[in-house]
Amino acid sequence: MILSVSRRTDIPAFYSEWLFNRIREGFADVRNPMNPHRVSRINLRPEVVDCIVFWTKNPRPMLHGLDLLAPYRYYFQFTLNSYDRLIEPGMPRKKEVIATFRNLARRIGRDRVVWRYDPILLSDRIDLEYHIRYFEELAGRLEGYTDRCVISFLDLYRKIMPNTRTLNLRAPTTEEMILLGEKLGTIARRHGIRVFSCAEEVDLSGAGIEHGACIDPFLVEQVCGYEIECKKDANQRKECRCVESIDLGAYNTCCHECAYCYANFNREKVQAQHARHNPASSLLIGELTSEDVVRERPVRLLRRQGLFQ
Repeated sequence: MILSVSRRTDIPAFYSEWLFNRIREGFADVRNPMNPHRVSRINLRPEVVDCIVFWTKNPRPMLHGLDLLAPYRYYFQFTLNSYDRLIEPGMPRKKEVIATFRNLARRIGRDRVVWRYDPILLSDRIDLEYHIRYFEELAGRLEGYTDRCVISFLDLYRKIMPNTRTLNLRAPTTEEMILLGEKLGTIARRHGIRVFSCAEEVDLSGAGIEHGACIDPFLVEQVCGYEIECKKDANQRKECRCVESIDLGAYNTCCHECAYCYANFNREKVQAQHARHNPASSLLIGELTSEDVVRERPVRLLRRQGLFQ
C-alpha cells in the first residue's frame, strides 16, 4: 500500500501530532468524502505500507518526529512557490520555508525531497518574466538539496472561482506554457535539477521536461529498494500518471488557504473544521459517532513477489 499524506490537506504543516499518534496506534480512520458516515479504517503498520508520500508546503512542525518514521519508506512532495500572501495567505516567510527544505533534505537525502513549483498561474501582477526571475532565485537556493522539480499549470475549477476572481488569476495559454517550459527547464538543468510536468496535456519534451507522476512508481521503487505491482489511480484525471494510493486527508481543512487550491473552497468551513480537530481522535476531523459505519479497508504490500532487496 502507498499512503498519500495528503492531496486533500497539508497534514505535515497542521496535523503532524495527529499523524504521529495514528502511527503509534497503528491505524487511522478516514471518512468517505461522498458519504461521510462511511468510514474506512486504514492499517498503518510498516508491514503493509510500502511507501508514504507526504504533500506539504511547510513540514517544519513534523521534523521533530522523523525518528518515528524510521520503520517506513517515504518521500516528500514539497511545494515552494514564488507567490505572496495575497495568493498564499497562510504561508510562512520564504526564507523560513527554504531553510526547512534544506534541513529536511540534509536529514533524509535530497533524492527524497521533490520540489513542486505549482500551480503556475498568471495575473495582472504575475507574468512570464515574474516566474522566470523567481524560479531562478528558488532553484539557486535549492541547488544541492533536491534533484527533481514537478511543475503544473493552474486549473480554474468552478468551486475555486470565488477565491480567484478578485485576484484576476488565469492559466497560461499553451504557447505560454511551452515558452515558460523552455526557460524553466534550462534554469533547472543549470542547477542540477530535472523537471517533470504533472497531469498536463501539453508536450514540453522539447524543453527536456517529461510527463511525470507525483505518486511515481519508479520513485517509489527507488525509495523502497524493490519493485512494486501497481496500476494507475483511476480516481485521478486521465492526464495524471500517479499510481493507486490511500489518502488520509480531508477536504476544507488546510489553513494555508491558498486562493488556487482545489481541496479548499470554503474558508469559513476550513476554520470550523480545524476547530473540531482533536490530535487524539482516530479521525482527522471530529470524532466517530453512533451513525458511522467503520469498516477495515483491505491493504497489502505491493512488493512484487519473488524479488528481494
